[in-house]
Amino acid sequence: MPGPRRCVGARAPLPRPGLEHAVSTEPAATEETGQPAREPGTDDGPAQATTEPGTEPSASGTEPAAPEATPAETGETPAETPAETADADSAEADAAAGAAQLSEAEAELAAQREHRERIARRKAERDEPIASGTKLHGQAADLLAAVRAVETGAKPVRVFEDAPAPRRPAPEPARGPEPVVRSGTQAPAAEAVDAVRSVLAEGGAPASLAEQAAATLGEVAEAVLREDPWQLLRIAGVRPEQADGFARALLGEAGSPDDERRNRAVAVWLLEQAAVAGHTALDAPALASALGRYGVADADAAVQSAISEGDLLVFQDALEDTPAPAATAPEQGTSEEPDGSEEEQERPVRVLVGLERYALAEESLADALARVVNSLAKEETPEHAALLGAASGRGSTAELIRAVAGSGLVLHTGGEAARAEPAALAAAAAAAGLRVCAATHTAYGRRAFARSLGTPAEGVAVVTVAGLLSGAEGPGRDAEGAFDVDLLVVLDAPQLDVESAAMLVESLPDGARLVLSGDAGALWSAGPGRVFADLLGARACPVVVSRTPDEGPIGELVSGIGIGELNQVAAPGKEVVIVPVRDAGEAVHRTVQLVADSVPRAFSLPADATQVITVGHGGAAGTRALNAALKERLNPGPGRFGGFDPEDRVAYSPAPGRTRQGRVVRADADGLHLECEGEPVVVPKERVEQSVRHGWALTAHQAVGQRWPAAVVVLPGDAAQGLTRAWVYTAFGRGERHLSVVHGVEQALPRAVAERPAKPRTTRLQTLLRTQVPSAGATAARQEP
Repeated sequence: MPGPRRCVGARAPLPRPGLEHAVSTEPAATEETGQPAREPGTDDGPAQATTEPGTEPSASGTEPAAPEATPAETGETPAETPAETADADSAEADAAAGAAQLSEAEAELAAQREHRERIARRKAERDEPIASGTKLHGQAADLLAAVRAVETGAKPVRVFEDAPAPRRPAPEPARGPEPVVRSGTQAPAAEAVDAVRSVLAEGGAPASLAEQAAATLGEVAEAVLREDPWQLLRIAGVRPEQADGFARALLGEAGSPDDERRNRAVAVWLLEQAAVAGHTALDAPALASALGRYGVADADAAVQSAISEGDLLVFQDALEDTPAPAATAPEQGTSEEPDGSEEEQERPVRVLVGLERYALAEESLADALARVVNSLAKEETPEHAALLGAASGRGSTAELIRAVAGSGLVLHTGGEAARAEPAALAAAAAAAGLRVCAATHTAYGRRAFARSLGTPAEGVAVVTVAGLLSGAEGPGRDAEGAFDVDLLVVLDAPQLDVESAAMLVESLPDGARLVLSGDAGALWSAGPGRVFADLLGARACPVVVSRTPDEGPIGELVSGIGIGELNQVAAPGKEVVIVPVRDAGEAVHRTVQLVADSVPRAFSLPADATQVITVGHGGAAGTRALNAALKERLNPGPGRFGGFDPEDRVAYSPAPGRTRQGRVVRADADGLHLECEGEPVVVPKERVEQSVRHGWALTAHQAVGQRWPAAVVVLPGDAAQGLTRAWVYTAFGRGERHLSVVHGVEQALPRAVAERPAKPRTTRLQTLLRTQVPSAGATAARQEP
């Protein structure tokens, strides 16, 4: 079987030499062109041309924070948002009720903290003997053995050799009340912040880092920084050269570039940057090369030091697509016979290095997925029979229902129109007596899926993934802490990062079914991992490919992009329009014209019904420049609330990788008051700069999972390097009725669609799944009635 692969798309011949377009008659803009910073992991794609321009722009996207140091490129449509998505836990205020309830962000962070505590307990268990067969999560000891094998030079330990035994279905638990998360996000003590501020001043670092350093390093942050000044690299936004200056100011001549503490900290920092770009691990040679670029003379020693300190883990994964070396015949005259044992014939291995946080999350996810597959009752049940009875016909909806009836884990792929199929599945499962929950990536997806269900279906809860994990939404949990569901359907599955996926799947009770549904061509998650793609690649469960096409010119255009073809489409109603531009300044001018005038006039839409999407935050045509120009035209004002005015359109990021659109209401001593999707939100004033941006223009990663009546995709000439097929596919699919493409990248657009499917991400989930989950053939055989 093939081992873990990097998603590098094969080069395909360009399908067509170019696109025809309608030329706008507006004068060119006078703004200077700038080079927009491209986001780490964005895909690009061109637009199809027809008639006039007319589309409204929308909110801005996350900024590319992937430094040159990031040793490996992001996976497919990776890190657009992770790069600069603000790290914010915000207090969500209920204006009507003044009760001291936790905000959604606090509840989500609390849930993540509980998950990390569980991982920490498992880490502690690695040093204890594990009784055979007592736990499904007993692979941590093998991981530690692999680490020690590499440290000592001993023979690699075979990790994850056997698939875990299926867990027996648990008895029906008593249904208890939904637990309330009581631990909120607590700010560091004022004394600790003051102490950190003092040491930062001594080292010449900005005092603004004090609160973040105290929150990251704990109450002893001051002592930690004095003992190891390079720990400053653990603070978001700090680079090695800045930490070097801080160390020299504190330590003097002792702050040598060869210091072991520096080398260890840089190794960890590089892996953190790789995680921002979507990787859960890095090839050891790639990490060593990156360390060399940052002045680490002995990269191996730096990695070994970080491993011995417990900062990193090392893995040796057999390259399954490489044949094992043939056994050597004994020489003549010797009585020695070839052993033939697999242990004597060493197979090539791939050495990966990763942060413990993401390594254990991937292991945890693989274990949980194996449990979901193995814990489904093998005997016929009334629910199974009822589901099969609802699977009449030969379409992909019936195929999906049959697959779910016979399998604990099912993958479903398709575009926007295909969402009707999991909706039909949810309704059929509820009618069969199953407790069903459907979770989407965004509030828009939640509303759209609820509409697909038609009349409110009895027994189907529709929530967001974030709300389900935090406990703010959903059916609640049973007495054992598992979700109170029999079937969980996750929409927008490509947006699941490895940590969220691990928390989600671990919370399923034994015997529950899981369906992961999403568009395989869309951008991947903002956080590390490529869970959906890895599951598809591992072929560890039935996969149902929708045969429901997306309709209209936009659907036809996007479908072609998904297979690497940028086709011309007929758009008699001006559904797709190409607006050529010469430079970034003209791109900004045309975008404002489209949003404020052309699209509202052509489609009778208000300006706020149009979303602008661009490649990155920086540059002369990035989200910052576009939002400034759009604010000046649509809601001019002095920006008296930290750059914001009432009625400003904003993009609020309560947590990394999540974006909620809203508008500014007011500001007071409590913070900035927003209205996001009809809900009041209060962002503390110290979090506004990190978590709130103007939202007329977004990046594609911020826009994923949402759609607007009209979309304006801005492609300035200097954005060509940030384009991939997945980026273009995602951005062009955000408009429901109209798509305008402000096109300045010329042939870079069709080349990106044809030749650059996505940027690769390095993960280990496929390797873990192949050893723990039955083959697809064995699993899929059960779906036939």
